[in-house]
Amino acid sequence: QCTDGYEWDPVRQRCKDIDECEIVPDACKGGMKCVNHYGGYLCLPRTAQIIVNEREEAAAESTSGRNNVIRRTPADPQRAPPNPTHQIQCAAGYEQSDHNVCQDIDECATGTHSCRADQVCVNLRGSFSCQCPPGYQKRGDQCVDIDECTLPPYCHHRCVNTPGSYYCQCNAGFQLASNNHTCVDINECDANNPCAQQCYNILGSFICQCNPGFELSSDRINCEDTDECRTSSYICQYQCVNEPGKFSCVCPEGYQVVGGRTCQDINECETTNECREDEICWNYHGGFRCYPRNPCQEPYVLTSENRCVCPVSNAVCRELPYSVVYKYMSIRSDRTVPSDIFQIQATTIYPNTINTFRIKAGNENGEFYLRQTSAVSAMLVLVKSLSGPREHIVDLEMLTVNSLNYRTSSVLRLTIIVGPYAF
Repeated sequence: QCTDGYEWDPVRQRCKDIDECEIVPDACKGGMKCVNHYGGYLCLPRTAQIIVNEREEAAAESTSGRNNVIRRTPADPQRAPPNPTHQIQCAAGYEQSDHNVCQDIDECATGTHSCRADQVCVNLRGSFSCQCPPGYQKRGDQCVDIDECTLPPYCHHRCVNTPGSYYCQCNAGFQLASNNHTCVDINECDANNPCAQQCYNILGSFICQCNPGFELSSDRINCEDTDECRTSSYICQYQCVNEPGKFSCVCPEGYQVVGGRTCQDINECETTNECREDEICWNYHGGFRCYPRNPCQEPYVLTSENRCVCPVSNAVCRELPYSVVYKYMSIRSDRTVPSDIFQIQATTIYPNTINTFRIKAGNENGEFYLRQTSAVSAMLVLVKSLSGPREHIVDLEMLTVNSLNYRTSSVLRLTIIVGPYAF
């Protein structure tokens, strides 16, 4: 790279002077003549004569025979001058050497330049130039900092001017590219993955997400377990157990989980029947019970399954119901009321008879009501909610009277097992 006023000569492989007098139209005004100079040119009166030391051939070619320029070729330094005592006159910026030739004065080396402390002295042939260091520009006779932030190429995000230079900065989440001007996104997820679980890179930043069952904490980076059991009291039918990232439902003894949340009664009579041979197993909501296969008590005798009859031949039976039928049923705890729960119906219908129904025993607290639905049937209605686990034995009696004043009765002994839960 050549200094101002010079250009590169590719043939000679060196910098050569630019003849501004040739390439600049009307370089000098006011009748002045243009005289090319190393690294520049001079505007002088047309009557002026210039004596030039023609050490450089290029300079000689560019100034010879024009504008009263007199060429002076210095003697060969290897030969002794013909008259060593003869004083020669050198142009300004040159001085006589020991070989009686004019040589350039390096004002920068001798300190005879007038450059300021903040300027850089550049020696020229016959003169010198005061230039500003890189990153500064001349303003008058002073060097002032160049604000590169106002010049292209501009920084992508932010430019910071410094004395004699500048640098680019990027916003958070970006970093400088190799050209030191462009900002490129930082993939935080690949760099250090600050997220506790899932990391998603976005332009200039990142976002964290959590796996199912977790939620972002207040720092938006870590994940905290979501206590699903606290979000709703209806998430499980019986009991919710929170676990890291999930939850599970459990059921009480006698029940099993169905569908992940619902409790279903286990029929122990089909799975783990622990009743004796002379007993029958009765499953109810949340458990089971064993009842005797022959429930008849004296003077009753078993005639069919769960049906006991008092023989007419026995005088004691005249004051007792003719038959007692044993039935079992189970209901859930806290069942809504009123609710129809059991229907009683005559198994044998006789002509010219009237049947009436009543609750003979087991309704001391008024939990039940018997509503006759036809001449031969009635419905047991639950009118007070029952909480389990408990067992109720209710005797339902059917009185039969004919036109001949014949009177008989039958009892249905209903055992009602109330489960411990409402499911």
